[in-house]
Amino acid sequence: MYLCPGVLCQKSAVKHPPPVLPQIPPCDFKPQPYQVRGLYLRVTYYKKPVFINQGYMQWLWDVDGRRYLDLFAGVATVICCHKQLRRLWHTTAIYVYPQMQEYAEKLACLLPDPLKVVYFTNSGSEANDLAVLMARLYTGNFDVITLRGSYHGGSPQATGLTSNADYKYPIPSSMGCHNTMCPDVFRGLWGGSHCRDSPVQTIRECSCSPGHCQANDMYIRELKEMFATTVPNRIAAFFAEPIQGVGGAVQFPKNYLKDTYQLVREKGGICIADEVQTGFGRTGSHFWGFQGHNVLPDMVTMAKGIANGFPMGAVVTTAEIARSFGKGVHFNTFGGNPLACAVASSVLDTIKEDKMQENSTEVGTYMMTELAKLRDKYEIIGDVRGKGLQIGVEMVKDKASRDPLPPEAMAEIFEDTKDMGVLIGKGGLYGQTFRIKPPMCITKDDADFFLAVFTQAVQNYMERR
Repeated sequence: MYLCPGVLCQKSAVKHPPPVLPQIPPCDFKPQPYQVRGLYLRVTYYKKPVFINQGYMQWLWDVDGRRYLDLFAGVATVICCHKQLRRLWHTTAIYVYPQMQEYAEKLACLLPDPLKVVYFTNSGSEANDLAVLMARLYTGNFDVITLRGSYHGGSPQATGLTSNADYKYPIPSSMGCHNTMCPDVFRGLWGGSHCRDSPVQTIRECSCSPGHCQANDMYIRELKEMFATTVPNRIAAFFAEPIQGVGGAVQFPKNYLKDTYQLVREKGGICIADEVQTGFGRTGSHFWGFQGHNVLPDMVTMAKGIANGFPMGAVVTTAEIARSFGKGVHFNTFGGNPLACAVASSVLDTIKEDKMQENSTEVGTYMMTELAKLRDKYEIIGDVRGKGLQIGVEMVKDKASRDPLPPEAMAEIFEDTKDMGVLIGKGGLYGQTFRIKPPMCITKDDADFFLAVFTQAVQNYMERR
């Protein structure tokens, strides 16, 4: 049907009464008020974020008291009505809600400026996946560099970041990720007796002048060689744990991350600190592992201790990097839900109130010092290293060769230690390092018990040889 322009003009001049909006069904539940401060989150699902304050049955209320009929159920998750843990059992990160907002603010206040924008996830692998995506969007580049021996998770993207054959499968997984030489001052090509920030140094000889580390120079030269041969002129990111976790509590020369961050930024990349194992005061001297290296990353990922075992992870970055993430829609069904945020918030309170960071320094330093005495006594204990309560004890055939103690020998000591009542971990490229990362409430008496057990397990193995 065709209408002439005159008819259209006549029709447009007709005024209609405003539509009568449907009335929301009644509900006698009264939500508690909530006062909004600054916003530390970036939510892209709506143009104007919905800040959810409370839930009851099929209803949600925002911070202004407006009621919503929830027909999305936290992205098809709440199946038996909204229930109360004081305020809210579950909603999802397409909205903002008090527990998320308050915890994001609390967490951001523990990080230096400009690291003030928080994204929540369910795990460290997912946090590192998200960090890679954000780095690539922000820089416009693709390639990512990690260190050999690193572990950054087990998801398809994170296995590309990971450089340890035990966590690899025979499928494509690199996805633009490359590994450079790990600056391991005990097992690596270069190292000495003053390289690392640890109560215990290696037993390798060192001829460096005061304030200068030749090993660091050599490892940085290897990184420059990689830039010249392996990756494009512009890269997206460099990932590193401040102390390698699964890699065996490996520590780098004191200035390695500082020098590396400068080189990465010259190549257009951003620097990402994986604090999944080193964060939340475990290293003792600092709340975050990167602070011990005197660097400021562009992004920090975290998980594990963040919620004391409750599924939770996070990425914290700058507002500038976060803005580039608005090119698409990102949300997480469970990451940072009200219960997870409440648990994580309680963890921060407990760390502070119980002085767990200080305890990590005191007990961890004591344990490493005593372990160093065992290293000097037994030929098969090659290295003791770490900070706070992130400790590695590397076992060798002998100190001269530094060849790893074979897996069957490691298993003997490992099982013997367990049978005497102590559980420890194993790590390293060859499974040659015992990993000691206890709850941060451990006491000196606990440390003495472990030391006695471990000494006996080593002695038992030596007598069976």
